[in-house]
Amino acid sequence: MTTSDADPKKSTPGELPVNTDVDPHAVRAFLTSFHDQLCGQLETLDGTARFVDDVWQRAEGGGGNTRTLTDGALFEKAGVAFSHIQGNKLPPSASANRPELAGRSYEAMGVSLVLHPNNPHVPTSHANVRFFHAEKPGEAPVWWFGGGFDLTPYYGYEEDCVHWHQSAKNACTPFGEDLHPRFKQWCDEYFYLKHRDEARGVGGLFFDDFNGEGFDHAFGLMKSVANHFYLAYEPIATRRRNEPFSEGQKNFQCYRRGRYVEFNLVFDRGTLFGLQSGGRTESILMSMPPRVHWEYRYEPVPGSAEARLYQDFLPIKDWLDSSSDT
Repeated sequence: MTTSDADPKKSTPGELPVNTDVDPHAVRAFLTSFHDQLCGQLETLDGTARFVDDVWQRAEGGGGNTRTLTDGALFEKAGVAFSHIQGNKLPPSASANRPELAGRSYEAMGVSLVLHPNNPHVPTSHANVRFFHAEKPGEAPVWWFGGGFDLTPYYGYEEDCVHWHQSAKNACTPFGEDLHPRFKQWCDEYFYLKHRDEARGVGGLFFDDFNGEGFDHAFGLMKSVANHFYLAYEPIATRRRNEPFSEGQKNFQCYRRGRYVEFNLVFDRGTLFGLQSGGRTESILMSMPPRVHWEYRYEPVPGSAEARLYQDFLPIKDWLDSSSDT
């Protein structure tokens, strides 16, 4: 895979030599195990609520299990979904910029999650890990990994942001010193609401079309990102879950959740891929918050904690060197 230092997104998936050790079965086994493990961890973290299974099948091939937890001690709504779908024709979102994929059958699998806490001092978080594999008789398979995790606070705490980004760096560094800065930049650029000219949150990691140094290397990175998510999120949630909050702060949380909805419906690749591939709409939109509102021309009170979110936390910066902006 080729990479440009100036553009972390520049990649050419599938151009590596044929790797006969590509093993989609191993990826599925990890993802289903991770799905179970993470749901157990989040149930323990919440303390009262339990996930409910929603197993589904897709007529075109494949299916999944969308698990949701609602009205818990910590989470107002949490969703953790596993999916594994197959098809004979890629949707436009996947093939528009990849003409080499025309005529290939494909499978896509992954685990995705969104956590919407009740307390506005606890940030919302999103994560996913995924694998794509396409084949055509007589040609080498095309495959790649993707994933990442990002944090969307409503009230900013510097120590939380530093911990989050340090965990992201820890996930990547064993697989290459260059990966964390690339994937951090990619996340900052990807989770940006262009129509608002603001970041969705404080970022984290995002990567796609990743072949790395071969299947084992790329698969190892994906597993590391998956396993570091809970290590990144749990200390923050535990630290903030008992902070007192007012009705006004809850209203601000619901207002900022609107940004989450806007991003998912306008920009998110996974949402577009799912809808264009005939996916299950209820599962695709599982990430939506339970309560949200919009307010016309909202402006935070100068000097308030709400204003600090815009001034000190949403502008893109290097949280591991807080004295310098990126």
